[in-house]
Amino acid sequence: MNTLVTGGAGYIGSHATQALIKAGHQVTVIDNLFRGHEAAVHTDASFHKIDLLETQKITELLIAHKIECVIHFAALAYVGESVGDPLWYYQNNTAGTISLLQAMKEAKVNRLVFSSTCATYGEPDEVPIKETTPQSPINPYGWSKLFVERILLDYAASNPEFAFAAPRYFNVAGSSLDGSIGEDHTPESHLIPLVLFAAMGKRDSITIFGEDYPTPDGTCIRDYIHVQDLAEAHIALMNSLKPGDQGFFNLGIGKGYSVKEIIDAVKHMTGIDFKVETGDRRAGDPPMLFADPSKIKNTIGWEAKITDIHQIVDSAYQWFKQHPQGYND
Repeated sequence: MNTLVTGGAGYIGSHATQALIKAGHQVTVIDNLFRGHEAAVHTDASFHKIDLLETQKITELLIAHKIECVIHFAALAYVGESVGDPLWYYQNNTAGTISLLQAMKEAKVNRLVFSSTCATYGEPDEVPIKETTPQSPINPYGWSKLFVERILLDYAASNPEFAFAAPRYFNVAGSSLDGSIGEDHTPESHLIPLVLFAAMGKRDSITIFGEDYPTPDGTCIRDYIHVQDLAEAHIALMNSLKPGDQGFFNLGIGKGYSVKEIIDAVKHMTGIDFKVETGDRRAGDPPMLFADPSKIKNTIGWEAKITDIHQIVDSAYQWFKQHPQGYND
């Protein structure tokens, strides 16, 4: 299938591009390279430096490459940053998606897989989280994605040929199992890389924010899905889309690991001890967040394969060992 990947130079987008090419699809990538890395884009993909708001350029690209489906990852994704500059997030994430949809409409491309987030749920009362769990974001990042979900439903109502799937991610982690691409964020905010950086001497310590939560070891529990599983889920959703389809799907492993379990896994996989400090709870950190991923399994037969935290951590560790400066760009 001729596929356009937006944000294909980013962490998740680059893994999805790699998986698409491995599966035999023709891939075109757009990315404005604000936080993406051109070196992460598979050499067999056609790369174009284009911003989401450049509607006409995207339209021309969709037509020129005979695109049949768009997988849309391009987004700003730092919660704290969204609080500090919400207009930037709404312009990029929400208005940027409207621009993409306008281009798709003009080019008559009617299949979309949209990268959403569990941040649309806010602080849910029920765990595991189902797709029917009430959505009430607690930050502009979550709202910027939830607004897009609403826009997709409205656009689909006006266009019977349009089909979309919107997977809501939980904590994405790890790197490609062949070590070729991985995680390179500036700044880095994900727990597993930060703990690995402490083990590798790239930071002095790691801080646990709160040890008095109502969980077995007192620390927060989160659902970690391997980035390669996530990429393959997008392909499965893309392949399943038929005219008029509309679907929201939780992408997770259906269980959680605590902060202390992550730290212990890093110590075990690296064989390195490092300093661990305790800090106060952070505002807005629920004790437990993990998915009920049964809907996607029951609908298209997909489920995560890499669910052991040690394997997830090891894939990230191998990448960081081989690429201590990331993509070095």
